Amino acid sequence: MNDLRKLLFGNLSTGLYAVLLAAAIVVPFFNLVVPASWPIHISTFMVGLLGKYICYALLALALDLVWGYCGILSLGHGAFFALGGYAMGMYLMRMIGPRGVYGDPILPDFMVFLNWKELPWYWHGFDHFSFAMLMVVLVPGLLAFVFGSLAFRSRVTGVYFSIITQAMTFALLLAFFRNDMGFGGNNGLTDFKEILGLDVQKETTRNILFVASLAALAGGYAICRAIVTSKLGKVLIAVRDAENRTRFLGYRVERYKLFVWVVSACLAGIAGALYVPQVGIINPSEFAPASSIEAVIWVAIGGRGTLVGAILGALLVNGFKSWFTGFLPELWLFALGALFIFSTLFLPQGILGALLYRRQKKGATLPPPGEADAIAPEPPVEDEQQAKLQRAGA
Repeated sequence: MNDLRKLLFGNLSTGLYAVLLAAAIVVPFFNLVVPASWPIHISTFMVGLLGKYICYALLALALDLVWGYCGILSLGHGAFFALGGYAMGMYLMRMIGPRGVYGDPILPDFMVFLNWKELPWYWHGFDHFSFAMLMVVLVPGLLAFVFGSLAFRSRVTGVYFSIITQAMTFALLLAFFRNDMGFGGNNGLTDFKEILGLDVQKETTRNILFVASLAALAGGYAICRAIVTSKLGKVLIAVRDAENRTRFLGYRVERYKLFVWVVSACLAGIAGALYVPQVGIINPSEFAPASSIEAVIWVAIGGRGTLVGAILGALLVNGFKSWFTGFLPELWLFALGALFIFSTLFLPQGILGALLYRRQKKGATLPPPGEADAIAPEPPVEDEQQAKLQRAGA
């Protein structure tokens, strides 16, 4: 039983890295090498779709870091995702140059259409890839720092914090819809031509972006795991389970929460930046509160406080979404709601959390601390009835 437990949880990191490495080899091989007439060929469209799923998985991982380990339920992580995407989109728009519809070497097409006479100051520098990548991390991180500093110092917690994060992303949604903001208004940024001199529509570029997304997910997981398995991670779990008690012990709770909040926002921004060239567009709909709520569902279904569970949930739910919307697109929101209700009632700890709980009920011994630390333990309970109530409300 202990060996089985180690296989399921103790070696999650090794298994995840192995799967990501295999995907980085297998998917490009079956797309570029295997002839299109073979049934095992993976189309370029599927490569882009899988790349989008990987970006969503990185977003879910970032959300699990703050929600699963620090107890910060964010309903606005889509804002950080979208800001990273807009930063990448601005770079891609600058790379179009005179190849646009209006042929202006400086101004994007939507600015020419709206009679802009010069490039806004905040667009300068995005013709350099290194500057754009800095903004991908800096802009979401700076917003998270300012927002988190005000909220955490005011000791806004629980449902109140969740509501103001939703208000934040809705405010950004309304702002980016405005044409005078200089971000394309309702249409957003699209019609990208190249990235680093490579045609974004070519099969080779699509595969490079897919592999880059896998590498970002692996790097993001390594960062999150390093945080949650350290002493810092134990303090984060203490903040999640008993914030006031942790504060009374002398810890500056606000600083811990702010740190993990900013790291999570930066990871979400990177996910958005990788998402845009693979999808081919970024518009204000990415700020929609529904997108952030959907990310919460991914984490809840996969398993909050497990990291790998968040990745699994994002991949499963989005794969199911692509299949379901193929024949009943108008019923997707109902299906998503039903899936969340089912998970809450029958899998309150998510898929990986349920597997862990079953092993505990069977009396399996815990793996060595170094292997189990990446899974956040549940807070202690008084009795079995309280445990059931707690799981039902998770």
